[in-house]
Amino acid sequence: MQDIKEKLYLLCLSFVEQRIQTAETALEQSREASNDDTKSSAGDKFETTREMMAQDISRNKSLLMDAQQNLQLLNAIKDTPENDRVRNGNLAYTSQGTFYISISAGQLQLDGESIFAISAASPIGKLLIGKQKGDTFAFNGKDYLLNKII
Repeated sequence: MQDIKEKLYLLCLSFVEQRIQTAETALEQSREASNDDTKSSAGDKFETTREMMAQDISRNKSLLMDAQQNLQLLNAIKDTPENDRVRNGNLAYTSQGTFYISISAGQLQLDGESIFAISAASPIGKLLIGKQKGDTFAFNGKDYLLNKII
């Protein structure tokens, strides 16, 4: 069963690495555009463009930092052992779906099965953390039964 967690870890790792690469590329392009822009006779237009580029750089830096934090989180939960209570790094099988408590990467397909990679800070993640096999909870009008924790 640890094999499935390793596969999910690798899918999440690929997701994060792609986000990091995309953010780094966008950041580099924003910096190049900012450096290439020269002041023209339309002074106010230049200042507005510069400010928009600065905001773009700031947004891309934020996206990059978020992706790097997700990478750190993934590295911290890589070898989480099975536990009797749900925690970061566990795989929680419920009556309404399977959840990998890791990062918010959305729905993943693994061997024909849909598994949701969610953060412990997400609304459903907060409900799952600390639950034991057999516990129930309600989320978005649906009742969940925790069947298994890996």
